[in-house]
Amino acid sequence: MAGRESVSRLAGRYVVPRLPALAPDLNASFVREALDRAIHGIGPLAPAAVAAERRLRDAEGHARRALDAIVDDHVRYAGAQGLLTSVGGALTAVVTVPTNITGLALIQTRMVSAIAHLRGYDLDDPRVQDAVLACLLGEARVDALVRDRKIPAPPMALATAPAHDPDTHRVLAAEVTAELVAKVGGKRAAVAFTRKVPIVGGVVGMGVDGFDTWRIGDYAGSELRPRARR
Repeated sequence: MAGRESVSRLAGRYVVPRLPALAPDLNASFVREALDRAIHGIGPLAPAAVAAERRLRDAEGHARRALDAIVDDHVRYAGAQGLLTSVGGALTAVVTVPTNITGLALIQTRMVSAIAHLRGYDLDDPRVQDAVLACLLGEARVDALVRDRKIPAPPMALATAPAHDPDTHRVLAAEVTAELVAKVGGKRAAVAFTRKVPIVGGVVGMGVDGFDTWRIGDYAGSELRPRARR
């Protein structure tokens, strides 16, 4: 029991508050790299536009069904990596925390990018890329950033702005990084309470990451309204 208690304390009091120290490379540039890989593809993951077109064909041209399939796909991806990176305790966090954050960044940016393509947006347009990043933050955080004048507008308006603003891109990349670190930190705290049954931690991680991905997909689907596809 003493050993288990010490691991729990390490998770709750040491690992979670020091997530940035565990993953020093997780800065704004890592989010931009994840976005680039999501758009252009990496390894077995096809580019976001290719994934979107496949789902549109599967849905026989029905855009709403294709969008739902894209979200379902990525919820499963997020849940699977959430399961794998949440089994184990604080002593494995040095490996699993950065992996979980990086995996979520890639999966969620790919999902939103696929939705944007499906809705008729050009993923090579930096304004659209800003909109993708904004969607990752969710409606409440975006509204707060607009209210505080840290970004000029919500995703739809960013995607169709008259010009691209590099400062907005930098703010969004930094905000997405901080959001991902905070989410994984909160999840690690919850997982720490399941230390007596390690597999339960994996189930918690799967559920949290899957639900968060669904929530982002729902926001992106409602915010990025259809445009004429080229």
